[in-house]
Amino acid sequence: MPRPHAAAIIEDAYHARLSDGLRQRGWRTRIVPHTGYGSVASIRVLGRLLMSRGQDPHSTQRSYNSHLRSIELDTRGWRAFVATPAVDAPVTVTLGNRVVESRTDRGGLIDVTIRGHGLGPGWHDVLVESPQAQPVRARVLVVGTTQPVGIISDIDDTVLSTSLPRPLIAAWNTFVKVEGTRRAVPGMATMYREILANHPGAPIIYLSTGAWNTQPWLTRFLRRHGYPPGPMLLTDWGPTNSGWFRSGQEHKRASLHRLARELPHVRWLLIGDDGQHDPKIYTEFARQRPDRVRGIAIRELSAGEQVLSHVIPVANDDLAPAPTEDLPVPVIRGHDGFELARQVRPLLRDDG
Repeated sequence: MPRPHAAAIIEDAYHARLSDGLRQRGWRTRIVPHTGYGSVASIRVLGRLLMSRGQDPHSTQRSYNSHLRSIELDTRGWRAFVATPAVDAPVTVTLGNRVVESRTDRGGLIDVTIRGHGLGPGWHDVLVESPQAQPVRARVLVVGTTQPVGIISDIDDTVLSTSLPRPLIAAWNTFVKVEGTRRAVPGMATMYREILANHPGAPIIYLSTGAWNTQPWLTRFLRRHGYPPGPMLLTDWGPTNSGWFRSGQEHKRASLHRLARELPHVRWLLIGDDGQHDPKIYTEFARQRPDRVRGIAIRELSAGEQVLSHVIPVANDDLAPAPTEDLPVPVIRGHDGFELARQVRPLLRDDG
C-alpha cells in the first residue's frame, strides 16, 4: 500500500492527539446515525462517531430522545466542522442475532456491510453501539429484487439553492447562515414524491460532494421541505491518502458504479443541475452503463445562479451533456421540478 500523503499523516496525528486530550478531560463519544441502504443480499450501515462532552451513556438520567436532540444541537453550522472524529474506534452493529464488529475510519465514519442479513424489502432499524457512546438505531432501506426504478439526486442547486462554487458565499452559507433561511428548489420535492408514489419501494439516493459534517442539517432541511427520506452519500473535504483534498467528481463516479454493482436490477433516473459537473459525470456513466440508467434530468440554473456559480451568465460548455441523439439514454431539462416532472412522467410510464 502506498505511503499516505503528508497532509493526511499530519491530520491523523492532530486528531489522535486531540482525541486523547479530550478523553483525559472526561469527554466521551456519540454516534451520529446516517441512513443506509442495500439489497436482500447485503446492506450498508452508515454513521459517524464523534467526540462529545456528555454524561455517562449508561446513565438513566439521559433519555434516547435527549441524546438525539444533543446531536442536532451540536451539528448545526460551524459546530459540525469543528467536531472531532473518533478515529479507529470500535463499533458494533447488531441486527437480530447477527453481531458485526468494525472500526471507524480516519474521519470517524462508520461504514459496515452486512451480508446474509435476512431482511425483506422496506425500511428497517439496526442497533449501532460503541464503548462510551449512547447506543442508537440507524435506518436502512432494503430495495426489493423486483424494483426496476430508482432516483439518484444531487443536492446543491438541485434540491436546495446554494452558491457552493464561490468560496466566500459557500463559507457564509455553511458556517454562518441559519439553515432555515436556505431555499428549496420549487417543484423538486413534489416531483420526487410523485415518482415514489407511482413506484412504491423505489429508492432515492442523495449523492453530493458535500461533507459528512453537513448530513444532520441536510436531513432536517429535506424533511422540512417535504423531500422523501433516503440515504445520503457524502464525502470528506480534508486531506486524503493521495492529496490535500478529495476529488468530488471521483466520489460521485465511484458512488454511481458502486450502486450499479450493489443494486444491479435498478435502472436509475439521474437528477442534477448544470451549475457544476453533474451533466458530464452522468453522461460518462450513461455511456459506460446504459443498462443501469433510465434517463438524465438536468435542472437548468437561472442566469443569476450561473453568475454565482461561474462568474459568467451561462453554463460552461464542458459541463453540458453531449447532444441527446448521441446518448444511449434520454436527457431532459427544465428550470425547476415542475418543468422536469412533465417530462419525467412519460419517461417512467413504462417499467420495462
